[in-house]
Amino acid sequence: MDRIYQSDIGQDIGNSLYSTIPLSKTLEERTLRDYPLPYDSNCSPNKETHFSYQIRTTCSKINSTKCDALRLSKVIVVGDVAVGKTCLVRRFCVQAFDTNYKATIGVDFEAEKFYILDVPYILQIWDTAGQEKFKCIASSYYRGARVVILVFDFSVISSLYNISKWLDDTLKCADNPLLFLVGTKKDMVTNSVYKLTEKEAMKLANAIGAEYCPVSSKTGENVERLFRRIAALTFSEDILKETTKSEDIKISEDFVRSSKVSTKKKKNSCMNNCM
Repeated sequence: MDRIYQSDIGQDIGNSLYSTIPLSKTLEERTLRDYPLPYDSNCSPNKETHFSYQIRTTCSKINSTKCDALRLSKVIVVGDVAVGKTCLVRRFCVQAFDTNYKATIGVDFEAEKFYILDVPYILQIWDTAGQEKFKCIASSYYRGARVVILVFDFSVISSLYNISKWLDDTLKCADNPLLFLVGTKKDMVTNSVYKLTEKEAMKLANAIGAEYCPVSSKTGENVERLFRRIAALTFSEDILKETTKSEDIKISEDFVRSSKVSTKKKKNSCMNNCM
């Protein structure tokens, strides 16, 4: 399987060239056949637990026609400087962890390819700068985001309190995105601190309509679960939209066809009456 990677400050993926780099992961690690469950079902507005019959049927039709349409979802990762946004993205995409990452300048992105019910699907993950001086550059990339990952650091409680500010900024450009509140560095705090902070985080997640998930980029805990969950949710939305659209087209065609038949019958009737 391939991974698409691009480090970017001033280009969108639609206008850029990007190279394909082989991953060390096996294909099965990015294959989804069952619906990933949330970290805590009581702290998630997304109640789906399985791929519906409608989605599975639609996907089987897509596979049989070998449709090459590009299906992707834009995900932006936002939060205070040094909360671990880059570590989170890198842990998922290249299974690497490094404590010496430099602060992101502007925006970086990576694109991970999944096979969901055998249909190719890409998560386009944008890692944005947390520094105030790069905020204008980063915010210009919020537009069109389907998912916003709001990141806070378990070891810095102020980063949790600043989440509302980041949410307000993203909602100015993103139209009704799926929200995920993600706590990083859970391996760096004591169990008592973790539980107290998690309690506050879950309250906030429920208040803003976000799905909560704690992670550790160092150990990899819950990182794969988070992104697989995001992929499943956005993929399901896309497939249902495609299904609805195709049904609307069919209804429209049937209406036009029946209207023509009705008009023809009416015309013949008028001609018979005149004779």
